[in-house]
Amino acid sequence: MVVTKEHVLNAISGVMDPILKTDYVSVGAVSDITINGREVSLTLDLGYPAKSLHADIISRIRNAVATIGGVGNVLVDIRTKIIRHAFQSSARPVEGVKNIIAVSSGKGGVGKSTMTANLALALAAEGARVGILDADIYGPSQPTIMGVSELPPSVDGVHLEPIEQYGLQIMSIGFMMEGVQPLAWRAPMATQALMQLLEQTAWKDLDYLLIDMPPGTGDVQLTLSQKAPITGAVVVTTPQEVAVLDAKKGLMMFQKMHVDVLGIIENMSAWVCPCCGEVTHIFGQDGGKRMSEAYGVPSLGQIPINAALCAQTDGGLPAVAAEPDGLMARIFRDMAHRLTGIIAMKPRDRTGIFPPIKVVG
Repeated sequence: MVVTKEHVLNAISGVMDPILKTDYVSVGAVSDITINGREVSLTLDLGYPAKSLHADIISRIRNAVATIGGVGNVLVDIRTKIIRHAFQSSARPVEGVKNIIAVSSGKGGVGKSTMTANLALALAAEGARVGILDADIYGPSQPTIMGVSELPPSVDGVHLEPIEQYGLQIMSIGFMMEGVQPLAWRAPMATQALMQLLEQTAWKDLDYLLIDMPPGTGDVQLTLSQKAPITGAVVVTTPQEVAVLDAKKGLMMFQKMHVDVLGIIENMSAWVCPCCGEVTHIFGQDGGKRMSEAYGVPSLGQIPINAALCAQTDGGLPAVAAEPDGLMARIFRDMAHRLTGIIAMKPRDRTGIFPPIKVVG
């Protein structure tokens, strides 16, 4: 039997991507098929970072191709090709950033900043280039969570260099503040400062920039939703009904501003006794999941109450960095896969593809 590329594609068409839930041929992920005698080599292009899944994906592709009569050795190379996806028409791209993800909550105290930090670290661990912009002008948390407090340098006198920590690029107004001094700025000044931090930071080829949004739906949130090229938003809540009510307001704000809501994270979902394993729903049960079902927005996952997670956050060493092989890191990696899989299925950004048209009379 003479093996052809059609044989190879037909075999691979039965292999489903574990995140996208579709086969690799349908999404055009298979390329560079080479047949040399009994040896077949090919390249698989993934539109999301998934280092921890590569071995399993390669194994399943090899097994599928090996079923073709006349095939001996199968070589599979995986490339991560993250592109810039569509964002709202009122915004323009940010230099050095492909995709912006706004992480939001309707109220404070639900763990939004902790979720942002660990989600960013999980994305980086899976092979993406990731940054965090701390947009909470009045209460920046990322310097404490990430354990950094240095002043960002400037090479050209115009742009600030992001602070690098745990493989992430980070920018926060907190880097420019001393201690816990309050920032007494009115909304216009705060929004202007935030847009400057976004646009005048020298981001270096980021696949994803996570914006740690301030709580609520005020001027800062509205300005970002209008002017920042947001690929999509993630809403963080706890199961408690009061938190869910406020989270719904944030979700509806994004929808009104034509920003896609990519998913919901339910933090502090339950307490699991370390001794007997009994599960106690301290703040209620499944509030985030019910919200997900009501609005047709994916549930990215639930984070249990975890004493170590809290201590690591306060100590400047987030859970994914402190215990990369631990339970919490695995939970955040699963959420990162779901999130970037959703983004990978979005239309690509077409900004700049067509030149401006001038009518000369």
